[in-house]
Amino acid sequence: MANMRILMFLWITTNMVQPSIFHAEEVQVFPPVNFTLTVSALAEVFLHWKPNPNQEPNNYTIRYDVEIITPVPEEYDTKKTHSFRTAVLHNGFSARVRTLLLVDDVERKSAWVSGELKPPPGDPETSVTNLSCSNYVNIYNTVSLHCTWLPGKGAPEDTEYFLFYRYKTYTEECQDYIKDKLDRNIECRFPRTHIDPEEVDDLIIIHINGSSKYTAIKPIQQLFNQNAIEKVNVPRNVTVFLQQNDLLAKWEKPISSFPKECFEYEFYLCNLKSGHKQIMKVSSNDFRLRIDVTCRYSIQIRANHYICRKRGFWSDWSEILYVGENKQENSIAWFLALLCVSSCSIALLVAVTCKICGVTLKALLNFQKGH
Repeated sequence: MANMRILMFLWITTNMVQPSIFHAEEVQVFPPVNFTLTVSALAEVFLHWKPNPNQEPNNYTIRYDVEIITPVPEEYDTKKTHSFRTAVLHNGFSARVRTLLLVDDVERKSAWVSGELKPPPGDPETSVTNLSCSNYVNIYNTVSLHCTWLPGKGAPEDTEYFLFYRYKTYTEECQDYIKDKLDRNIECRFPRTHIDPEEVDDLIIIHINGSSKYTAIKPIQQLFNQNAIEKVNVPRNVTVFLQQNDLLAKWEKPISSFPKECFEYEFYLCNLKSGHKQIMKVSSNDFRLRIDVTCRYSIQIRANHYICRKRGFWSDWSEILYVGENKQENSIAWFLALLCVSSCSIALLVAVTCKICGVTLKALLNFQKGH
């Protein structure tokens, strides 16, 4: 009886599923048409396509499978017929798209349609190298940007480089360059930018192209996380003092729109008597440490991002502060001690000299009397 029920269940299931499968296999899936790739901004590509007009107008669920092949492999699906992608384009860009059709819970796929953007002309040896950038949040909560680079090994001496940055939809060319001995631009400063200091992990796109009367200069692009290249400000209002046998330090977070919990610190302590140095990680805005109060110490603190966003560049060290025995009083004590020892030594030397002279004189007188 049980076997009969199992056979009946399998028969019903087979007769229910097979028509759906057969129906799905009968539906043709056509690839998208008019697939185009267009550079829409610095390091940004606009991918666009249209549904195939031969696709059956039934109420099927249509999606599109998009695959970025170069420069960085990526795959995603979308219901839209367009897509924006941020990527460096100096080595070209290639992608493909296909139709995904859901028929009776069965997914069907079309053939791929491919597109490509050719890399810009120029020998890679003419591109700049060692591109490095940092940004800085100033006291007015605006952001400056500073970039440096080296000319390409294959770049002619007359090469002129030009830097642009893009942040979201805003693009700007550098107006403040620093040149090398051949009068080539190798450094750029933006005293004020459109970078939002309150954003987390947005991208800063740097584009450097060039010109020469001898050859084409290949441009280069690089993507920077805005928080990862931020030069963090120095901690503010640092105070240090002694409380019995403990060193206590307090400070305020760096200039930033982020709360104090978003920062970590390094506490640099140097024992000026022994020369011993140590750096301690601190996650709060104060610090207590047992020390030898008979010694004099120098203290400095620096800051970096913590938890809330990517770590940036460590801030500069704060100004040096001192605690412990006063250096001037210590010098006077040493001077007085040295003066005392010197005076005693001189007095002893004078006494010994006088005694020797007295003995010599007495012997001389006795000798004269004898004659």
